[in-house]
Amino acid sequence: KPGQAWYGNASMQNPADAYLALYHDQGLIPVKLMAFDRAVNTSIGLPFVRTSPDHGTAFDIAGKGIADATSMKAAIELAAELVNQRFSAITADFS
Repeated sequence: KPGQAWYGNASMQNPADAYLALYHDQGLIPVKLMAFDRAVNTSIGLPFVRTSPDHGTAFDIAGKGIADATSMKAAIELAAELVNQRFSAITADFS
């Protein structure tokens, strides 16, 4: 299906755990619409774990005490989960 069809009403009614997009902007806009405060971006295929919150830098609210850390917390939690999975897979090879 075209990108705009995939992220339509059906995916909002039955959200998935993850979405794969070949291009950054193709996936970022609909994910921000569906889960701005908790969405996490991760890069697959790197020799290290890389996650980040799916929001921008928000310089306009920096230092005002109004930032919401939910997405950052989700990115850290996902990074920890991915590290644990990689470590478990590596140690399983030696058992």
